[in-house]
Amino acid sequence: MQLNDITTLIFDFGGVIYNIDIQIGIDKLKKIGFIDADKYIGHFSHTGFFIQWEKGELSPAEFRNEIRKLSTVDLTDNQIDDAWCSIMLDIPRERIDLLLQLRKRYKILLLSNTNPLHILVSTPLELAKYKLTMDDLFDKCYYSYEMGAVKPNPEIFELLLKDAKLKPEECLFLDDGQKNIDTANMLGFKTYHVTPGQSLDFLL
Repeated sequence: MQLNDITTLIFDFGGVIYNIDIQIGIDKLKKIGFIDADKYIGHFSHTGFFIQWEKGELSPAEFRNEIRKLSTVDLTDNQIDDAWCSIMLDIPRERIDLLLQLRKRYKILLLSNTNPLHILVSTPLELAKYKLTMDDLFDKCYYSYEMGAVKPNPEIFELLLKDAKLKPEECLFLDDGQKNIDTANMLGFKTYHVTPGQSLDFLL
């Protein structure tokens, strides 16, 4: 891949940097009483109140209460949080090292459909293993719940471009969701569709 004209790399988080397993979260939520979890949670996009959650329209307390409304048993905050955060597995050392190397040559941004529990609970705990924070890995992180928009809608890409003062043609966007890649292509980004477990060393 030719990266000569690229100034900025934009990474998705889950499935690209952070290993995730959506099915683990679905199974754990079902086990604790949210038996319809798989109707709301998808591998690349969610439905119902989970979309509101990722758009920042629900607080953590409101999110938990929506799950309680649909659960067959009474659930504690910790039960819900633990089940939901079980989706997030780990960030391999090689991806940490890759980002640190790439920051020497490019602006490194994150664009993620995500939520406060995964970013404010799961991620700091994982990065603490490396004695790092997100500020060590990325020049700036763009989270759907803070932006009020989600991929694959063009709005979230346009908000990033405006805030970062970038042109799409100078950016390489890497994501594991084909619909997200399609939107980025339509807007003029250079793109790379990441497959599960793929090495990204070609970027070096």
